[in-house]
Amino acid sequence: MKSDKMSISLPAELAAEIRDAARSAGVPLSRWVADAAAQRARFEAFDRFLEEWEHEHGQITPEELRAAEQRWLSARVSGRQAS
Repeated sequence: MKSDKMSISLPAELAAEIRDAARSAGVPLSRWVADAAAQRARFEAFDRFLEEWEHEHGQITPEELRAAEQRWLSARVSGRQAS
């Protein structure tokens, strides 16, 4: 994978927390930061998707959210049992 070297500034306390988290996870600092950034990018892309979907189809109801949560939980349980 091609890498792009960047220089960023962070509050010292946050930088220390990130270094500790990477160390605890046993991964290089750059990988930990890249994984965190990728996760944030996925969340933001999903938020954009939901906004577009709701614009076209209407707001997702609490009942639809509960049904989706149940399907997700069932899939997680099924996945664990298959392992």
